[in-house]
Parts: sequence; C-alpha cells; structure tokens
Amino acid sequence: MEDIKWGELPFGYIKTDYNVRCYYRNGKWGELEVSSEETVNLHIAATALHYGQESFEGLKAFKGKDGNVRLFRWEENAKRMRNSAKGIRMKEVPDELFIKAVKKVIKLNDRFVPPYGSGASLYLRPLLIGSGPQVGVAPAEEYMFMIFVTPVGPYFKEGFKPVKMKIERDHDRAAPLGTGSIKVGGNYAASLNALHDAHEEGYASSLFLDAKEKKYIDEAGPANFFAIKDNTYITPKSDSILPSITNMCLIEIAKDMGLTVERRPIEVDELDTFEEAGGCGTAAVISPIGQLDDKATGKSYVYSKDGEAGKVSTELYKRLQGIQNGDMEDTFGWVEFV
Repeated sequence: MEDIKWGELPFGYIKTDYNVRCYYRNGKWGELEVSSEETVNLHIAATALHYGQESFEGLKAFKGKDGNVRLFRWEENAKRMRNSAKGIRMKEVPDELFIKAVKKVIKLNDRFVPPYGSGASLYLRPLLIGSGPQVGVAPAEEYMFMIFVTPVGPYFKEGFKPVKMKIERDHDRAAPLGTGSIKVGGNYAASLNALHDAHEEGYASSLFLDAKEKKYIDEAGPANFFAIKDNTYITPKSDSILPSITNMCLIEIAKDMGLTVERRPIEVDELDTFEEAGGCGTAAVISPIGQLDDKATGKSYVYSKDGEAGKVSTELYKRLQGIQNGDMEDTFGWVEFV
C-alpha cells in the first residue's frame, strides 16, 4: 500500500485483497462467496469461452472530504447488466444480490479506496459469465457472477484535457440489430483493431460510425459521444449504442444548467457546426475532444485551440465530479453511502 501513488494511477489493474463470487446452479443463485484468488476455474466447455456468454459492468466508489465512501448510481448498472443478460440468454442477477456483492467487496477492500482529492477512484468490475458446459450452441445452465475492484486514475492518460480522435470507417463496432446496446465482451473485441490502429497513429481513440450507412455518429469504443452547440447538449440516438450511465447523468446536469438536450441521429456533416465535443463514460468520465480527423475526406474538426476543454464541458465535468466526491449537493439522489 505504501507504494501506491494515488495521484499517478493509470486506468489499469492493481491487485487488491478480495473479490466476491456467486453461482447460479440447479435453478437458483447460491450464497455470496469471498475469495482472495485472482483466477477462476472454468469448465473447458463453458459457454463463456465458446459462445460469448459474457457481460460486464463498470462503476465507481469515491471517498469524500468527510471520509465517507460514496457509491454512484449502482441501480443503473444492475439494470443494464440485467438487460445484457437478457440479450444473450443468461440468468439475470437480482438487484439484492448485486448491491450486496457491491457493498461487500468495497468494505473488504476499503484500504484501496483512493483518498479524497487524489483524482482517483475505486473501480468495480461486475462480471457475469456462462460457466456451465455446452458443446452445441445453446445457453449454459450454470452461471458465475463476480465482482473485483481496483483503484484507478483517468482512462485517458491526458485526464481532463482535450484528446485527438479519428473517425473510423474501416471497422464496425456493432451491427444495427446486434449487441451494440448491451455491455458484452464481443462489442469490445470488435473494436480492438480499430483502437489499436488509432493508437498506432497517435490518437486516443476512434469514433465509430453507424454500420449500415456510414453516415451517422455512433460512439467511441469506450465512451458515448456528445457535442455542444447553441446552448444545446446533443448526443446520438441509435439502437447500436450502449446506454452510458454517465451520459444519462450529463443529460440531467445539462438540463439543470439551462441547456436544451437533443438525443437524435447526428450526421457526420454536422461535426463542423459544433462548438465542443467529447466522449463520456464511467471509465473516462468526460474526455473532451480537441481534434477529430476524418482521413477518408481529409477533414479535421478542431474543438480546442488552446489545449483546454470548452467551458460547457468543463462545467459538466465539475458538477458530475462534485456530486461523486461529495463536494456538491446530490440533488438528483444518485449517491449512496457504503
């Protein structure tokens, strides 16, 4: 513990003390188990390994100035994981099991919750996988639900600073009627080539377009897209976009700030009309886009010329972080103490 430099943490894995696990067997969920093992024993024919029955979530806990640990909007994560389970025929994790596991794993690893003011948080990774064997293509009869935690810094190494992204035209993240709207591993596997290429070219991430027409903004691999124009918060509407809980929060905060909110299809041609743009998600929180390059057309869209985020994105970020850290009143009822 003495070696952890809280203010310099990357977004990565650090070993903590415990994780929690629960198994669905014989038609019911069992008791919550505590483990210090970092590995999982799986049947060689487990459906998670062969047919992609796997879903995960990401949520954070924060330590406030008052020393209390705050958990942010866990109900939405539990709901999204249920939707993911339905999407690939897995057994749903009940809310009561989800929150029991979340609170237990935080308390067991309390010493890894980063201190107030460090800019870091405790990241929780709930995971649901098909652990039962199938050789034919079919849902498993057994499932494992687990949560591990790790302290993390910002997802993008730049933190809350504008980053460069590129428009992705050579790869699709998700099909229009596929699994893009649920949080399953296959969506991220489909994004790996595009993200690798973007990183090799010096970009922080790729911005995917719709797979059908290549006409509309979809999302960045790890984040939803948003833009600011004429005192309006604009974010894409699409059946292949993961519903970001952070984006849901920013929509409410934007309304509270007096902005108009539009959730609608956004054409690529609109990019040069925006005053600000960014990506948002649990991991990234808000990552302002400073420049967005479209190599197919040779166009570059610049949203920051001084290396700083726009004033609206900055205010959205401050308000969201303020609620999460306990520096601002939680008028929305999003925070629960652990």
